[in-house]
Amino acid sequence: MLGRFSVFILILCNCSCKSCDKSQGTCSADTNESANKYSEEINTRWLPYIMKISNAVASYTPCDKNACSCHYPLLKKDLAVFKDGITKNMIQSARERGTFYQIINKKLYRQSDCMFPSRCSGIEHFILKIIDTLPDMEMILNTRDWPQVNRRFGDVKPVFSFSKTAEYMDITYPAWTFWEGGPAISLYPTGLGRWDILRKSLGTSAEEWTWSKKKAMAFFRGSRTSSERDSLVYLSREKPNLVDAQYTKNQAWKSDADTLYAPPATEVPLEEHCQYKFLFNFRGVAASFRFKHLFLCGSLVYHIGDEWIEFFYPQMQPWVHYIPVRAGATKEEIRNLLDFAIENDEIANEIAERGQQFIKHHLRMKDVLCYWRKLLRSYAQLLKYSPEKEEGLIHIRPKAQ
Repeated sequence: MLGRFSVFILILCNCSCKSCDKSQGTCSADTNESANKYSEEINTRWLPYIMKISNAVASYTPCDKNACSCHYPLLKKDLAVFKDGITKNMIQSARERGTFYQIINKKLYRQSDCMFPSRCSGIEHFILKIIDTLPDMEMILNTRDWPQVNRRFGDVKPVFSFSKTAEYMDITYPAWTFWEGGPAISLYPTGLGRWDILRKSLGTSAEEWTWSKKKAMAFFRGSRTSSERDSLVYLSREKPNLVDAQYTKNQAWKSDADTLYAPPATEVPLEEHCQYKFLFNFRGVAASFRFKHLFLCGSLVYHIGDEWIEFFYPQMQPWVHYIPVRAGATKEEIRNLLDFAIENDEIANEIAERGQQFIKHHLRMKDVLCYWRKLLRSYAQLLKYSPEKEEGLIHIRPKAQ
């Protein structure tokens, strides 16, 4: 893989349009020019992208797929804020920021009310799976879409949130959507969830739509939760053979004005996204729940913006696993990035494969459970007191499967 990038650089640094001998690392003016699939004009145009990919791949160290240690750097960073310990007063001051839980004698307890019951249920599923391995503790789990502890205010509070930006000190936990409680749309009326099932169905679809069979087009379906998505939709209207991007309804939809003055599109199952080579991921109110699903198609993912993360994002690298797109990119910028992938099909396929393999090997259900276990055990070690069972909490028991 790296050898190919080295050859690219040799070609590009040579001012004449020659082909290079990979084994010798030299160029010959007599070599048949047609042997090189990249012309000087194309290589020169795409040099910045090729260099970014080459440098990113060269500096990337793959994770051990036999452990969830791949994601530990974020865990350690999140908990480093509390290196001096977590007091009872800190917990009490944070209670209004989320849902209060206790683990006492291998049993899970929760305050009686939960703002989003299916989200709490999705979280509780994983905690109950590992509860026999956990010490006593109490914690505040935020189930809102947005994080709670902004660095600007300097008030350190131990609050767990599923997604955040660098402005926040929340402790990142695996989202409830790995089990249940995701966005409810017509295709997923009870909410997107069951990552274990979707992994299988998306894997089957990816096998049907291998890279060579995919349409060389970009695809996106989603509601207009952010104007950052507009450029792609406008490009789709101008270049329908290049991009199929349309807005669907959401709960706030009132008229066609909410879908850029076009009728709302029909929602498309995630499995059908696999027909396309290029899939776009945009944040919504926070990090996008669709992100992890797109990679399993074996398609090249274009990820817009890098502010919002979930627990597994930091170990996925731009240009290694996906194509980064700046937030607010213009139609021209997006078109240029798509042209690059179309004209450099093999490189695009390699990035898509690396992204797919990362999610396959490092975001299994057992990796999610592993992260929960490591996170909660590490967190419990920071408590400077021994929690006692609080009156009025409800006992959370496993649901019948």
